[in-house]
Parts: sequence; structure tokens; C-alpha cells
Amino acid sequence: MIELVIDQRRRDIGGFEVGRVLPQAGHRMVGPFIFFDHMGPKAFEAGFPRTVDVRPHPHIGLSTVTYLFEGQITHRDSVGVTQEIRPGEVNWMTAGRGITHSERFEDLRAHGGTMHGIQAWVALPDALEETDPSFAHHDAADLPTYEGGGMWARLIAGKAFGAEAKVKTHSPMFYAHWALEAGAKAQLPAEYPERAAYVAAGEVEVDGHTYGAGKMLVFQAGEPVLFTAQTPAIVMLLGGEPVGPRYIDWNFVSSSKERLEQAKADWRAGRMKLPDADHDEFIPLP
Repeated sequence: MIELVIDQRRRDIGGFEVGRVLPQAGHRMVGPFIFFDHMGPKAFEAGFPRTVDVRPHPHIGLSTVTYLFEGQITHRDSVGVTQEIRPGEVNWMTAGRGITHSERFEDLRAHGGTMHGIQAWVALPDALEETDPSFAHHDAADLPTYEGGGMWARLIAGKAFGAEAKVKTHSPMFYAHWALEAGAKAQLPAEYPERAAYVAAGEVEVDGHTYGAGKMLVFQAGEPVLFTAQTPAIVMLLGGEPVGPRYIDWNFVSSSKERLEQAKADWRAGRMKLPDADHDEFIPLP
């Protein structure tokens, strides 16, 4: 039932730690998901320095989805969007042929608080890798939810559990958030060929084994998966149809190594537009 267990790898990104889960050497993607970072949890005191912010940087060939449990982020991008990102909302940025954006912690800097969430990247299918860049925001109230039997669930994007989120996606996929009470049981159906679950908090039992926070369970195809919460738990579920092999280099994703080199050259030469509201600094190509 469980094909692979991936441990998060903690790393400091300049003021707080993230747990990198995907890509992983033995399993680079789950469906179209090619990148998965667990941000925090990190408690900030008011007045922390701006060096913690994520300065403007570029993407191609993917969509980013930022989902918060706690905290707030100010998003600014090169298509002219400035958007506050709050817990439970979906913020879906499609890079396509190229976008730049920054992520600022202005509300936390002013008031203090905890940053805790997930940043995931979804690779675009071949025919849409060079689509126009765009950004979509969806309030928490716009997303399908379910509650019962000690489980609360939200479908963040895609189709699953008999529901469909309003978020525009580009290939068959699902992404969901479960909050489980201790003793609650919940089942992940077998409708997609590639599926995984990430334990963001607490402990769950799957197939007779207990898994704690920071573990991603990658499942074999074809069978439903039963979860039993050993403690109160937060579980993120993800997967879908594979989009084919992808290369990743820094913040760029593509089916073509040559396209990655072109994107790096474009960023190095200053040919990618910076956000209108945030153009005084940027992250250089490593």
C-alpha cells in the first residue's frame, strides 16, 4: 500500500526553517506535484528584519499554490497583482512562460505571530508550459468543505471525494487538507494513479504503522487508503495524473533542459519584468 516514506529535510531559508519534501532523489514527483515545502511553524516577534522576506524571483513552467495554517503573506507579482494571503485561502500563481513575484511578511512584522503553511509547485502539462502568466485568489468560503466523524476537510484544488474546487487547474489532480481528531478515521480513494499524504502535525496510523509530522507517505496505485488519527492531526493529500518527466533548476521547471538554460540567461540579463510594486531588489541567480 505504501510505496515510499519521505522525510522532510529541514533547511534555513534566511530567517526561518522549511521542511523540503519534494523533489526527492528517489521520487521526484507525485502526479503533477514537483515541489513541496512545509513552512514553519515559526513564531515571530514584531519588528523582525526585512531580510526574512522572500525578495522578487522568477518562475517558468509551473503553478505555485500557497496555503497557510497560520500567519499572513503579502504577494506581489509581475502581472500587477498585490494580494494578502491568509489561512485557508488558495493563492494559485501560474508562471507559464515566465513570472516574477515576492513574498513579504509585512503583517507579521507589524504585529508578530506564527508563520505556518505549505508551498507547493504543480508542473504544467507540455502544451501549457508556455501559457500566459496569471494569478488567482480564492477565499476559504469558496472552497468545498466537509465535517463529520471527527474529521474536517477542505478541497484546495482539483477533483476528489465527489467534489470539485473552483480553482482553475491545468491537468487532472487533487489537493486537500484534513484536520482529524484523535481516533478519527478517514479514507483516501483510489481514483488517481499517483497519491501521497503529508503529515503536517500529529500522528496517523496507516496499514498498521504510525507516522508523525514531517513524513510524506507515497502510495501504490489501485487501493483506497485508510487513516486513523492517533492524536489530533493535520494531513495534506495530493496527487493526480502524471504530466511526464520534468527538469528543475533553481525556481524553474520545464520538460526541456534548453528552456531552463534560456530562463537562467533571461534572469541573469534582466530580461524578466519585476513586480511593479516591488522592483527595488531581487534574488540573483545562484
